[in-house]
Amino acid sequence: MSTRPLPPDHLPPDHLPPGACDCHTHVFEEGHFLDPARSYTPGVMTAAGLRAHLDGLGLDRVVLVQPSTYGTDNSGMERALAELGPARARGVAVIDAATEDATLRRLHAAGVRGVRINLHTAGRADPAAARAMLAEAAARVAPLGWHVQVYTEMPVIAALAEDIAGLPCGVVVDHFGRAQGAGGIGQPGFAALLDLLRQGCVHVKLSAAHRMSAAPDLADMAPIARALIAANPARVVWASDFPHSGVRPGLAPDAVHPFHPIDDARALARLADWAGDAATLHRILVENPARLYGF
Repeated sequence: MSTRPLPPDHLPPDHLPPGACDCHTHVFEEGHFLDPARSYTPGVMTAAGLRAHLDGLGLDRVVLVQPSTYGTDNSGMERALAELGPARARGVAVIDAATEDATLRRLHAAGVRGVRINLHTAGRADPAAARAMLAEAAARVAPLGWHVQVYTEMPVIAALAEDIAGLPCGVVVDHFGRAQGAGGIGQPGFAALLDLLRQGCVHVKLSAAHRMSAAPDLADMAPIARALIAANPARVVWASDFPHSGVRPGLAPDAVHPFHPIDDARALARLADWAGDAATLHRILVENPARLYGF
């Protein structure tokens, strides 16, 4: 693989390597069940709309992540996985203690390869509670060869570092581990995340940088991204977080919260700059996702 420099300002689809994967997206069906405890109501994004997003960016593969708005009803994601097909799509589900083993086997057949624990959206920052949830989820999914994906704050990751290292399955940390751009590489908890990466105990998603930075072109996320890549380039993946759902301040949970207008082509261009060369970009976009999600 060449180590030629990549275009710093624009990354048209013909610069992406074959097999490139967007490792964190969502599909929202019209009329699908919504969890009464949700913090927002999403707009509609179909599997066809997701396919158009992928094709427009030149991405061949995708990972669907169960949104918090649907609770443990993964049926919409299953339908989208079937529509996109096993050569292109994998999934990350949300389960609870009531989820039966037969359901897990069905999800595996559908293309699911992990479960997500979303502590941030639920406002849970208690390491003891997070530790118990991690252990329970890992015990359920380890026999299937799945991983546990965690969305939480940097201090929680630091507090659970030893627990994460001892789990019987892999762990994927969402959205930079919520490392804040303004905090830089010296912010509390970041060293613990880097140590977990160096040890090969976690993968980290370089995704949703716009959630962690208010700087022009998210420039303060560059040192954080480069530090994560340098710590272990074999354990870093990229994602768009398309279609950029989430809470819009001032709207009630049952009101439709419009998707955020994010330039995903620019996000890929930033990734190319962070990676620095074609070989590293290939690892992040192709090799690492293929291994992690079983493409």
